[in-house]
Amino acid sequence: MPKMKSNRAAAKRFRVTGTGLVIRNQCKKRHMLTCKTTKKKRGLRGSVVIAKSEQKRARRLLGF
Repeated sequence: MPKMKSNRAAAKRFRVTGTGLVIRNQCKKRHMLTCKTTKKKRGLRGSVVIAKSEQKRARRLLGF
């Protein structure tokens, strides 16, 4: 049986932590930044764990 290929679109968007959780970068940080407050932009800076209901699907796309 051939090797499983990871979904390349998902591989560019998601990462798996050491404990096995899937994390992603936050959205709404690309354009129209002048109308967003500094506080809001600062809050969007970090990564977040994806929803528990989506963890299994994301791990399958990444080849885990």
